[in-house]
Amino acid sequence: MYYPRFLPLGDTALSVEFGDSISPELNQAVVDLDLAVRAAKLESITETAPSYRSLLICYEPALMSFDALVAALRGLMSLAKQTASATAVAWSVPVLYEPPFADDLPDVARQLGLSAEAIIGLHTGAAYRVYMLGFAPGWPYLGGLPEALHTSRKETPRAQVPIGAIVIGGVQAGIVPITTPSGWHIIGQTPLRPFEPDGKKPFLFGAGDSVRFRRVDKAEFDVLSALSPEALLEMVRTER
Repeated sequence: MYYPRFLPLGDTALSVEFGDSISPELNQAVVDLDLAVRAAKLESITETAPSYRSLLICYEPALMSFDALVAALRGLMSLAKQTASATAVAWSVPVLYEPPFADDLPDVARQLGLSAEAIIGLHTGAAYRVYMLGFAPGWPYLGGLPEALHTSRKETPRAQVPIGAIVIGGVQAGIVPITTPSGWHIIGQTPLRPFEPDGKKPFLFGAGDSVRFRRVDKAEFDVLSALSPEALLEMVRTER
């Protein structure tokens, strides 16, 4: 099958598909095009949303036809690599892996035949990529979870998982942005808030960002939790 594919979604949106698998390379192509579209500031485009392997583009058909938009997007693709400046952020996310913030760590350890310390070591030793945001506002879907930590989700989802919970499920990791039901396993807690609806930038993470988790003890966790959101962000944002 030839890629990229430009697929109409009704008369006010289209999807640009770059492939049929999940990989950092395909996702980077999505991110590059998203950045190029934003930089171009086409009047007809009202919103974009990157996913693992495709970019959703909402547009106003009265200002630009589907065919004209596709032509414009093809032109932007040739410039996407040049337009994609250093917008991705590298994050060092502090995590407390202790009770009462690691409810599922003992169960995950039993399922995987590993010690809790081994799970923490694997979790903090990996490098993660933010593939997309979804499910809940600001929820980062993180690829890069070590294979040894791949596990099925909980048979019975929790009715409420707290903000800042560090979770794993299937082949992915995540950070819970709002109190929400979830079947992912809770293995820790961060003072970071991925979603700040009243902030200048409501969504903390963006597609293409990189994340590493850093273990902290209760004393450091309390200190970080007491910081202002701005001060905390400056401490955990390692590079732009």
